Order: sequence, then C-alpha cells, then structure tokens
Amino acid sequence: MSEYRFHLQKYKYGSKISCPSCGKPRCFVKYVDAEGKIVFPDNVGKCDHENSCGYHYTPKEYFNDYPDVLSRNQGVSESFRVTACKSVDKKPVCIAPSYIASSYVDKSLSHYEINPLYRYLCNVFGEEETIRLFQLYRIGTSAKWGGSAVFWQIDMNGLVRTGKIMCYNPETGHRIKEPQAFVSWAHSELRMPDFHLKQCLFGEYLLKSSTSSPVMLVESEKTAVIMSHFIPDYLWLATGGKNGCFNREAMQVLRDRNVTLLPDLGATEQWKAKSAMLSEICKKVSVSDILERIATEEQRNQGLDIADFFLLSPSKRQILQQMIQRNPALQLLIDELGLELIE
Repeated sequence: MSEYRFHLQKYKYGSKISCPSCGKPRCFVKYVDAEGKIVFPDNVGKCDHENSCGYHYTPKEYFNDYPDVLSRNQGVSESFRVTACKSVDKKPVCIAPSYIASSYVDKSLSHYEINPLYRYLCNVFGEEETIRLFQLYRIGTSAKWGGSAVFWQIDMNGLVRTGKIMCYNPETGHRIKEPQAFVSWAHSELRMPDFHLKQCLFGEYLLKSSTSSPVMLVESEKTAVIMSHFIPDYLWLATGGKNGCFNREAMQVLRDRNVTLLPDLGATEQWKAKSAMLSEICKKVSVSDILERIATEEQRNQGLDIADFFLLSPSKRQILQQMIQRNPALQLLIDELGLELIE
C-alpha cells in the first residue's frame, strides 16, 4: 500500500481514461484518496505520455486552486502537510521548459489553401481579415490529416513552447472529433527527444504589445482569434481548454492586469473557483456569467462559447456564399461587373 494518502491509482483494466490535455484515450491515471474521503475530478492526474504531452495536475496543485475543498474536509489539511513534508529533505528540482526553434513557426505560416480553419474564416470574415488574424496570432498549417491548424504557444519572451495541431471542418468551423480526437502536438510530430512541455497561454506574447489593455481569457484558441475580430479593444488569450494551462505558474504573466474570464457554457462555476488564484496576481479579475444567463438548454448541452454566439447570425459574406452555392451564375456576374461586397 502507498505510504502517501493521495497517490496515483493502481492500474486495473479500464482505470485509465482520456487525457484532458492531449485527448489521447486510455493514457491518463487519476489521483485517489487512500482514505476514500475525497474524490478528485477527472483532470487531477498524470498522462502516460510524459514527452509528447507532459500533463500532470497534482493534488497539491488542486488544493491550492480549490482551497475550499480542504475547509470542507476536516483533517485533510494536516494530512496533506504531513504527506508533503516526507520529501522535505530532498532539494526540489526545477526542470526548465523545452523550446522549439522559431524557424518551424515561420515555415508553417503558409499553405493556407489546405488549412481548414483558414478556409472557414475566409468565408466569414474575408481573406484580408483572415490573413490579418492569422498573422496576429501566428497560426500555422500542418499537413497532418490532410491539412490542420497549428496554434503556436509563444511565451512573453518570444520563445516557442509548442504548437497544438487541430483539425477543423472547413464548412462549419467546428472541431472534428469523430472517429477520434484529431489533436496532436508539434513537439510530438517533430519527434524531439527528452522534450519537457510547459505550456503557456495562447497569444501570451501579445501582452508585450500593450501593458494597459484589459485581457479577456477564454478556453479555446479559435475563440480568442475570432473574438479579437469582433471586440478588438481587448487582448484575447486562451488557456487551451477548461483546464489547459490554467495554473498558478502560467498565470503569472497576467500580474497587475485587468482580467475577465469568459468560460464556455458549463465551466463557469469551475472558473469562478479558479479565479481566487488570479485575485492574488491580477490587478482586477472577474468572471462573466453572461453566457449562462442568456443560453438556452440546448446551447448549454452543446457547451457553446462566446464566439459561437457571435457567429450564430451569418455574416454578409456567408449569405453571399450561400446565394452563390444556390446559383453559381451569380459569381460570374460579380466577376464580370467587378462588384465588391461592402461589409
């Protein structure tokens, strides 16, 4: 039996679940309470893919993020201190993050004709605006799965931590999740040995462009990109998921900032709990529940985010494309007369 009260669950058939970070199935081991008093959520654990993913959310980090859990469970706090002190004689080792050469980012900023997210946004915003957004967030293209988007994680110092590769439907702009989660990582695809992944916020380097601009923090990289078009007065950053890199270390870059959290539907209460962490770092932090207040039951079940709401009404460009699909001769007429869409 483990000498620690909180330890990784011993393997038995079916005990491993999908990793909340890399999305790969049957590779994530949860932490358990040997006394059976605390049941940790499915994101508290460790991914088997230490090099290609590296996700590891420990009970200590969980209790730091959710101090109310300790207050609700008498005796846990003391037990946790005893557990944590067992390695006090060992000097903690701080492993520096690994980086990817920026040349890989530069090479990826092309071949947008096979990038499904680029093709979708061109239909929504037009090519000129889509190029601007892709340049702003340095979104790349991967040939994986016949064409995917690469969301590079570039930190405050301009260093590339990794790139998340995801496949989208070019018609709807939605993630393709069947028959598998089409998610991969640049460092994994590059087969970089002994790579130590330490994620940062998507769009983090934009913080250097303005020290006073308020920050909007969302879950999805795509959401940050789209919302920077609709509401450009804010710096839109993404955690890369409900949990993603939402941890105390990664959030230090938001120090003394005015930050608003905009979680997806269904994640509001969890992000409200996590906002306590940011209150010690940020100048001001708030959690918007606007989506929860205006959403229908169906929209809640779908887990929509703020970008989905802004895209519910088709743009003029989308309406024109729908008209052209119904009557292809319309495109010939537009070309012959040199007509331009005024938005």
